[in-house]
Amino acid sequence: MVKESSVADRPNIIYIHSHDTGRYLQPYGHAIPTPNLQRLAEQGVLFRQCFCAAPTCSPSRAALLTGQAPHSCGQFGLAHRGFELQHPERHLAQTLHRAGYLTALLGVQHVVRDAERTGYEVIRQRSGGRSTDATTAAALDLLRTPQERPFFLDVGYSETHRVFAEPGPAEEPRYCLPPALLPDTPQTRADMAAFKASARILDDNVGAILAALAAQGLAEQTLVISTTDHGIAFPGMKCNLTDHGIGVSLIIRGPGGFTGGKVLDAMVSHLDIFPTVCAVAGITPPDWLQGASLLPLLKGDVHHLHEAIFAEVSYHAAYEPQRAVRTARWKYIRRFMEWDRPHLANCDDGPSKDLWLGYGWRDRSVASEQLYDLVFDPVETHNLANDPAHQSVLAELRGALERWMGATDDPLLAGPIPMPEGAAANRIDALSPKDL
Repeated sequence: MVKESSVADRPNIIYIHSHDTGRYLQPYGHAIPTPNLQRLAEQGVLFRQCFCAAPTCSPSRAALLTGQAPHSCGQFGLAHRGFELQHPERHLAQTLHRAGYLTALLGVQHVVRDAERTGYEVIRQRSGGRSTDATTAAALDLLRTPQERPFFLDVGYSETHRVFAEPGPAEEPRYCLPPALLPDTPQTRADMAAFKASARILDDNVGAILAALAAQGLAEQTLVISTTDHGIAFPGMKCNLTDHGIGVSLIIRGPGGFTGGKVLDAMVSHLDIFPTVCAVAGITPPDWLQGASLLPLLKGDVHHLHEAIFAEVSYHAAYEPQRAVRTARWKYIRRFMEWDRPHLANCDDGPSKDLWLGYGWRDRSVASEQLYDLVFDPVETHNLANDPAHQSVLAELRGALERWMGATDDPLLAGPIPMPEGAAANRIDALSPKDL
C-alpha cells in the first residue's frame, strides 16, 4: 500500500519529448552536439538501455502515457490517420490531475484528436506545421508564472522529425558519419548533417526550458524527464523492431534520487515511466500499469527490472504486424503476415531511403522470424532463426513472446487487426507514406 504524499509535497514534473531521435545525441556518445542534454545527463541519470514499446509515433507515445503496451491501451496506429487512444481515462495527465496537479500540454501530443479528453487543463498545441518557438514560449510563460499547485508540463517538439532543418556551419556534411546501418556516401552524410541541425534546434529549446527552471528557483523541486518516441527516420530504423527502432534516449533529473550524473545499463522501458512518476510523486499507481518503477534500480536495491522487454508494430503508414522480445543478449522478431518484402511506405522519404531504393531495397526479402545475438551482432544484420545451433534459443523466445501476447490479450493472436472506421493506411506495396 502506497502512502500518498500531500499535494504541497509533490514535485513539479516536466516531460520533454522529441520526434524520431532514438539515442542519436551527445550523451550517448554520438558526434551530435547537444550540450544542454549533455548537461542534463551529467546532473541527472542517463539510461543507456531504454526501449520504447513501439517504434512508431502514436503507439509509442500512448504506451508511455498509459503505462501499457499499445495493443493494451488500444493505440494501434497513427492519430492523424484516424487511430485513437481507446482509453484516454488512463492517460498520465488524468492521474496527475486527480492528484492535484496543474496539467498542461504544450506542442505535439499525437495520441487523440481532442486533447482535453486526456486530462490537460491548459492546452497550447500547434495548429499546423512546426511551432518549436511557440511551444518553448508557452512553457517559459508557465514557468515564469507562480503556480499554487505542482505542475505537469507535457512539452512536445517536432524535432527531429523529417523534413530536417537546413545544415549550418556546425553541420558540415563532409565530416558527418551516417548511422551504422547505412553506407558512408555523400547522400547519407548530407542526410545526417540535416538531422544534426534538427538536433541542435531541439537542444537549444530544451536548454531554454532548463535555464528558466533554474532562474525561477524550480530546478531542485522539478522532475525533468527527457526522451523521444523511437528511432531516427532512416531506413531500417524507425518502424523497425531492431534496437535501431526501439532504442531510445531517457534522461531523468530531479527528486527521487535522479541526480549525480549516474549512468545505468539495465534494460528499462517507456512503460516504466508512469509507475516511476507515481513513486516519486507519492501517488498510488493505477492497477492497469504494465511497467515497474525505476526507483529500486536507481537505489541499487535490484540490478535489473526486466528479464525481457517487448515491443510491437501494427499500423504505421501501412499495416505491418510484428511483435518482438528482447533480453540482455537476444532479440526475437516475428512478422504476422505473408508479405516478405520491405514495407517501403513505413520508411519516411529522404536521401538515405532514395539511396537504398536505387540499389534494389524494394526487392530484398524480409524473414518472417528473426533471431539476433546482440553480443556478437549488435547491429542485428545476421539472422540466426534458421541456424540449427540456435533452435533452443529460438523456441524459448518464441514461447516467451506468445505467453506475453496471451497475458496482455493481444488481438493479433486471433488474426489481422482491423482499422477503425475512418482510418487510412497505405497499400502493402506503396513506395512512400504519401501514396495513399
